[in-house]
Amino acid sequence: MGHSHNHNHSHKEIKGKNLLISIVLNTAITVAQVIGGIISGSLSLISDALHNFSDVVSLIISYIANLLAKKEASIKKTFGYKRAEILAAFINAATLIVVAIILIIEAIKRFKTPEIIESNIVIWLSLLGIVANGFSVLLLKKDSEANMNMKSAYLHLLTDMMASLAVLIGGLLMKYYQLFWIDSVLTLAIALYLIWVGYDLLKDSFKVLMLFTPDSIKIKDIVLEIQKIDTVKNVHHIHLWQLNEQETHFEAHIDFDSDIKLSEFDVILNAIQDILFHKFEINHVNIQPEFGKCDDKEVIVQD
Repeated sequence: MGHSHNHNHSHKEIKGKNLLISIVLNTAITVAQVIGGIISGSLSLISDALHNFSDVVSLIISYIANLLAKKEASIKKTFGYKRAEILAAFINAATLIVVAIILIIEAIKRFKTPEIIESNIVIWLSLLGIVANGFSVLLLKKDSEANMNMKSAYLHLLTDMMASLAVLIGGLLMKYYQLFWIDSVLTLAIALYLIWVGYDLLKDSFKVLMLFTPDSIKIKDIVLEIQKIDTVKNVHHIHLWQLNEQETHFEAHIDFDSDIKLSEFDVILNAIQDILFHKFEINHVNIQPEFGKCDDKEVIVQD
């Protein structure tokens, strides 16, 4: 069986210190908004605090996952903790949706019985949320473009900054126009937005965890490319999956039309590796060569 591993892919170094700063900031915001929400009676402020609490949890998960992902592989952990960040992204996306459902339920209850709210507290604490979350968003923006785990943390902070902005607008409307029902409307809007941003990330991380074929790669195109190589008769029993965002793995059985030498196979293996890396960005290739073997020649075979 031939195996090749292309080391040309780059593993972007993620700045754990930025996550740590964001954790401290969001912990402070959460405590302040919970106290302020109770004193003012604002559900939207409490909902923003609850969202901030989910941010703190998600950022801690992301920070731990970031540390684990850097640990070396071992005899008992041959892949190391390379999937830790994908798992963190899945958990964080799921918490966004759970928080959103809780907020929707509370918003409906409050909408039926609106309460008078101390709008000054709402205004000042929402401003605090905008500034602190805005700073955290800037810290994580660059890393979020190349890492699903960091993207999940970034989305938590970005949505919370937008939620704080909405709460600020609501606080101003309550202060100057006594529109206290706007508190429930804003809470509902924040919750629906959380579901919208969380769903795509939940779906993408779930696909990686379930070893689904990456959406950007078509297995039939790979088969056609490999079968263009001389002496290759058939490509079958294919598995294609992402270990994490940097590593895409491919394994297959290749049936040759002649009984080639091992040295000849090595040349073909190198050619296959180049095709898969440059055309499909696949960097781990594992090929089982066959000649005259009676096995299932279907492209996909259930193990």
